Amino acid sequence: MKKILAIAMAMTMGLGLVACGGGDKTADSTAQAPDAGTEEGADTEAPAETSAEDESTGAGEAEYTVGICQLVQHEALDAATEGFIDALNEELGEGTVKFDEQNAQNDSNTCSTIINGFVSGNVDLILANATPALQAAQAGTNEIPILGTSVTEYGVALDIDGFDGTVGGNISGTSDLAPLDEQAAMLQELFPDAKNVGLIYCTTEANSQYQVDEVEKFLTEMGYTCKQYGFSDSNDLSAVATTAVSENDVLYVPTDNTVASNAELLNNIAQPAKVPVIAGEEGICSGCGVATLSISYYDLGVGTGRMAAKILKGEADISTMPIEYAPQFTKKYNAPLCEALGITVPDDYVAIGE
Repeated sequence: MKKILAIAMAMTMGLGLVACGGGDKTADSTAQAPDAGTEEGADTEAPAETSAEDESTGAGEAEYTVGICQLVQHEALDAATEGFIDALNEELGEGTVKFDEQNAQNDSNTCSTIINGFVSGNVDLILANATPALQAAQAGTNEIPILGTSVTEYGVALDIDGFDGTVGGNISGTSDLAPLDEQAAMLQELFPDAKNVGLIYCTTEANSQYQVDEVEKFLTEMGYTCKQYGFSDSNDLSAVATTAVSENDVLYVPTDNTVASNAELLNNIAQPAKVPVIAGEEGICSGCGVATLSISYYDLGVGTGRMAAKILKGEADISTMPIEYAPQFTKKYNAPLCEALGITVPDDYVAIGE
């Protein structure tokens, strides 16, 4: 009897092992079917997907990581970022640089959060696109190289007394400052009979304050009566613009990021009132202005990208790199708006978009 029981137990265990083996083979064949049924193929499927993703982002080949903090999305800043990326890819090779591009949605606190993320990630270089982004970067790190762009006056933005054109430390970059005396002269050229000029700007942007202060000096010397109209954010702009339009013959707006993001709003107030706007840059002019002394923000970004390439390749020391400026300025006008307001511009003005 004992012998019979032993034989029965052995047969039962054998059947169990066969059943387990059969189950494993079924599972393996299902998992491996997409890859020719081999165990090696199943292991390589997930890495293949990762490789495809890396190829699309350039992460697989990247030697450098560059963090881009852009204050807000609008035509000028977008063009500067595009030019920066294009130039760096051209200088270092496509796929050599991984770009971590982030937008702060016009919030300075978000700029700080973005910069802190770049610092934690130990990026190789930071592009700070617009003044609040640059200020956040300065506060966030004194080691990682920082290049600013679309920043008007670095001495004002970074609170540097006696600024001589070189920031020093880990900061340099490019400026979008067009000659303010020539902007004032443009207003006088187009509106010699105007008497009152309203200067609209965002009070939270230090470089906007700087520009309207300087332009006011030149316009006052020309005989105009000027009044500044500051607003704290986009929620205040409508009321401030309505007051400015009712009290002035012409308006001036500097290279102000909040105005740039709300140019249509300003146009909807100024155009029906027949009050023309002289703008500090082309993007704003396209939305609400009649004329501007324009620079190419794309070219400005290209210049910044070339500076970045030199830094990353070890060919330049950022602490000794002076701030660079746009190489040329062009008088441009908004043809449809000028026609609507009955304004004729001199022959040396170029229509926006031509």
